[in-house]
Amino acid sequence: GPAPCCGRLQVSLRYSYGSQQLLVRVLRARDLPAKDSNGFSDPYVKIYLLPDRKKKFQTKVLRRTLNPEWDETFSFGVPFAELPARRLHFSVYDFDRFSRHDLIGQVVLENLLEAAEARPEVAIWRDIQEGTGEKADLGEVNFSLCYLPTAGRLTVTVIRASNLRAMDLTGY
Repeated sequence: GPAPCCGRLQVSLRYSYGSQQLLVRVLRARDLPAKDSNGFSDPYVKIYLLPDRKKKFQTKVLRRTLNPEWDETFSFGVPFAELPARRLHFSVYDFDRFSRHDLIGQVVLENLLEAAEARPEVAIWRDIQEGTGEKADLGEVNFSLCYLPTAGRLTVTVIRASNLRAMDLTGY
């Protein structure tokens, strides 16, 4: 069955043929779960255009709310012919200043062409599905850090990456 619901997300889409841009408007969320001890969350949304995750956007963090109102617009350059093969991925997070941000849940939007051509621009509500965990295993990176206080310099050396998950159409 469907994953448990974690509130609802409202977005709208528009396609600009002249500039070949998919305009994604993150409007609001409703009934988010409380992730902080104060009974609220500090939500924000990350947006990816799949299958490539190269370009991502992020809304502002809104403090102490379960019903955030963002109304922020983001633009993805994508040729019209590619729209049917693309999906939008929205991840809703709770911001934590001193620890890892909590994934509240996610929404994947398909049929972008249909949604972007709706006239007038239609606000789309979707249930936020419980995240499969941002701790999903994407692989490992082995690195070393060396701090030189006298020079105020931090050297980061990436040694190797292993067991990386395929992230693009070619399977790499």
